[in-house]
Amino acid sequence: MPNLFSFPSSSFLPLMALPILYWAFNFPRRQTKLTFYVHDYLTGDDTSAVTVAGKDGHTTSILHFGTLLAVDDPVTEGPDPKSKEIGRAQGMYINSQLDGKGLHLVFSVIFTEGPYRGSTLEIQGADLFAMKEREFSIVSGTGYFRFVMGYGIMTTEMLDIPNLRAILKLVITVKHY
Repeated sequence: MPNLFSFPSSSFLPLMALPILYWAFNFPRRQTKLTFYVHDYLTGDDTSAVTVAGKDGHTTSILHFGTLLAVDDPVTEGPDPKSKEIGRAQGMYINSQLDGKGLHLVFSVIFTEGPYRGSTLEIQGADLFAMKEREFSIVSGTGYFRFVMGYGIMTTEMLDIPNLRAILKLVITVKHY
């Protein structure tokens, strides 16, 4: 009688894998939709982003190709700077487009208040800031957002180019267990 658990048994392993794969792809996931605002200020008393590298050193504008910024931006419930802070957006932006009109974003949204306190979302993607709406990826998360996958839509609520200050609206949809 053949041993079903022996290596030469090539038909048994696919039969065992089918129910596991079916369960993995059909296990119910929650969907969460969030809207919040990121206040990105490169000037003023409330500066939350600084140039760390660029063609002309730390004085290079983010509007120039190759410039790298470190950010620790407030995340709020509403667009008003006095709106309740619910977290921080910490990470970096790099101007990765030769004409200077596009950033690559890599940052964590760290929730410090509200129902998601202690959880994070990891954001990565392109920000072609001349476009009205930009889509980016949610690539990971922690806490409430473990095993997350999703996307977000970013729009600019306020842009003050001479003073390098912006308020960004992020509308995020994620699926997670």
